[in-house]
Amino acid sequence: MARYEYRCRACGATFEQTRPMAESDAPAACPAGHTDTVKLFSAVSVGGRKQGPAPSGGGCCGGGCCS
Repeated sequence: MARYEYRCRACGATFEQTRPMAESDAPAACPAGHTDTVKLFSAVSVGGRKQGPAPSGGGCCGGGCCS
Protein backbone atom coordinates (compact mmCIF):
# COMPACT_ATOMS: atom_id res chain seq x y z
CA MET A 1 0.00 0.00 0.00
CA ALA A 2 1.17 3.49 -0.78
CA ARG A 3 -0.07 6.94 0.18
CA TYR A 4 -0.95 9.36 -2.61
CA GLU A 5 -1.76 13.06 -2.39
CA TYR A 6 -4.47 14.65 -4.52
CA ARG A 7 -5.90 18.13 -5.11
CA CYS A 8 -9.52 18.81 -5.98
CA ARG A 9 -9.92 21.20 -8.90
CA ALA A 10 -13.47 22.08 -7.87
CA CYS A 11 -12.89 23.17 -4.25
CA GLY A 12 -9.09 23.31 -3.97
CA ALA A 13 -8.90 20.77 -1.12
CA THR A 14 -5.72 18.73 -0.79
CA PHE A 15 -6.14 15.22 0.57
CA GLU A 16 -4.38 11.87 0.83
CA GLN A 17 -5.52 8.33 0.07
CA THR A 18 -3.84 5.04 0.87
CA ARG A 19 -4.30 2.49 -1.89
CA PRO A 20 -2.42 -0.27 -3.68
CA MET A 21 0.18 0.88 -6.18
CA ALA A 22 -1.78 -0.88 -8.93
CA GLU A 23 -4.60 1.62 -8.31
CA SER A 24 -2.40 4.73 -8.20
CA ASP A 25 -3.93 6.16 -11.40
CA ALA A 26 -7.54 5.33 -10.51
CA PRO A 27 -9.83 8.35 -9.99
CA ALA A 28 -10.05 9.65 -6.43
CA ALA A 29 -12.99 11.70 -5.14
CA CYS A 30 -12.25 14.48 -2.66
CA PRO A 31 -13.79 14.42 0.85
CA ALA A 32 -16.51 16.82 -0.39
CA GLY A 33 -17.48 14.33 -3.11
CA HIS A 34 -16.03 16.13 -6.14
CA THR A 35 -14.50 13.87 -8.77
CA ASP A 36 -12.39 16.42 -10.70
CA THR A 37 -9.11 15.69 -8.90
CA VAL A 38 -5.47 15.46 -9.87
CA LYS A 39 -2.71 13.35 -8.29
CA LEU A 40 0.14 15.49 -6.99
CA PHE A 41 3.81 14.69 -7.29
CA SER A 42 5.29 13.98 -3.88
CA ALA A 43 8.98 13.95 -3.14
CA VAL A 44 9.91 11.02 -0.94
CA SER A 45 12.62 11.22 1.66
CA VAL A 46 14.15 7.99 2.86
CA GLY A 47 15.97 8.20 6.16
CA GLY A 48 18.84 6.10 7.29
CA ARG A 49 21.78 6.05 9.60
CA LYS A 50 24.47 8.64 9.23
CA GLN A 51 27.76 7.05 8.30
CA GLY A 52 31.18 8.42 9.04
CA PRO A 53 34.01 8.77 6.52
CA ALA A 54 35.14 5.69 4.62
CA PRO A 55 37.95 3.77 6.28
CA SER A 56 41.38 4.38 4.82
CA GLY A 57 44.16 1.93 4.08
CA GLY A 58 44.03 -1.66 2.96
CA GLY A 59 42.39 -3.10 -0.10
CA CYS A 60 42.61 -1.99 -3.69
CA CYS A 61 41.91 1.72 -4.22
CA GLY A 62 41.93 2.26 -0.48
CA GLY A 63 45.57 1.55 0.21
CA GLY A 64 47.44 2.56 -2.88
CA CYS A 65 47.60 -0.67 -4.93
CA CYS A 66 45.98 1.13 -7.90
CA SER A 67 48.27 3.21 -10.05
